[in-house]
Amino acid sequence: MLYGEAYPVTKISVCRTNVHDDWNMTMKKMQHIIQSIENGSIAEEMGIEQGDSLLAINGQDIKDIFDYRYLVQEEYIEVLVRKQNGEEWLLEIDKDYDDDLGIIFENGLMDEYRSCHNKCIFCFIDQMPKGMRETLYFKDDDSRLSFLQGNYVTLTNMSDDDVERVIKYHLSPINISFQTTNPELRCKMLNNRFAGQALEQVKKLYDAGITMNGQIVLCKNVNDGAELERSITDLTTYLPHLESVSVVPVGLSKFREGLYPLEPFDQEDAKEVLSCIHRWQEKIYSEYGLHFIHASDEWYILAGQELPEAERYDGYLQLENGVGMLRLLMDEFEETMEEIEEDAERYIGCVGEMSIATGRLAYPFILRMAEKMMNRFAGLNIHVYAITNDFFGELITVSGLLTGQDIMRQLRGQKLGTRLLLPQNVLRSGEDYFLDDVTVAEMEKTLQVQVDIVKSSGYDFVHTVLAG
Repeated sequence: MLYGEAYPVTKISVCRTNVHDDWNMTMKKMQHIIQSIENGSIAEEMGIEQGDSLLAINGQDIKDIFDYRYLVQEEYIEVLVRKQNGEEWLLEIDKDYDDDLGIIFENGLMDEYRSCHNKCIFCFIDQMPKGMRETLYFKDDDSRLSFLQGNYVTLTNMSDDDVERVIKYHLSPINISFQTTNPELRCKMLNNRFAGQALEQVKKLYDAGITMNGQIVLCKNVNDGAELERSITDLTTYLPHLESVSVVPVGLSKFREGLYPLEPFDQEDAKEVLSCIHRWQEKIYSEYGLHFIHASDEWYILAGQELPEAERYDGYLQLENGVGMLRLLMDEFEETMEEIEEDAERYIGCVGEMSIATGRLAYPFILRMAEKMMNRFAGLNIHVYAITNDFFGELITVSGLLTGQDIMRQLRGQKLGTRLLLPQNVLRSGEDYFLDDVTVAEMEKTLQVQVDIVKSSGYDFVHTVLAG
């Protein structure tokens, strides 16, 4: 193959030319449009630009992000790119193994997103009212998002080829929504006659050494009690590749007309769930040195029990499921308060009146943190408000499902001070609006107060409060 003059770059050697027609004829030309290029990256040095399209690597079509990440690992690769003017460049690249090219695609998955074909009895999307923005009704069950974003998948959408690709590329970890290991019950819970059969994929992943994490959405009188015991027993057979399993209570909104009749858990139910989980934790820890099965924070609050110590969470593998989130927040807060004590004088002037709004679940912990800060810094006055979720129903207590309208309605006329602090998860990721499309600017105008968004760490909480 003929190449043009070498393109001088650091760490890589690149040649570019128009590609021979016979080489082109072997390609299906799946195009992946490039949204942006990272500064100082290999792609930038190659001359790849926003708007160009990736066509192939090493003569192979790129089906999706799995193929791309696997193929770009090698030390020598040939990258076929179509420029915006239609010219095609074949770029030879010598690089370090695992070096990324620094390309960001318009479609992060590099393929169509797969929607969920199940009709789970506990699905929260089915419990949302009509009239919200369209993207909130999309049900994803795409295994590729499990690796990219940590999503949990049911495996019912994975073909044998999908599983083989995970094994071939050794993609880890994959997060799996088990719900139950009883095949018949799983078919009922997911309303999918293949849901039980899909569990057979777990054995393939285990045999291939693929790291997994699991989730059980617990529904009262459905997969709790003896069924939960069975599920935990079965799932321990996948240790150590199955690193953790979280047990979370089903979320029940007020929009359940025509749906499967589910009941909320009460305090005694929560105590029984925790008793089961703690018993299994002791057994598994003695054998494997990890606790494996974890209860989400809601169970401890509902049961009126103290949160476990940090060591019980095995490195917080299930934070996104609300497992250990409050323990980590409190520990980070305490550590940060000790750190600033060494330089406390600089914060003496950080006084003033402000407010904090959060969901009912986290309210007692946020209140405790605010009171400790007020006791330490004279003149600091913090009003903490627990927002009831009128939009979805009072059984929904997490801050991530609060709407702008509920926050505004319940804070109107309250003492807010000069700033209102809100947790980051009340906003859509990377955006400035709430679930109901109320914007931060609209809230500031309505409440006549500056709204500051606080990241989800104890460190950020302390320093945002003291920022004055």
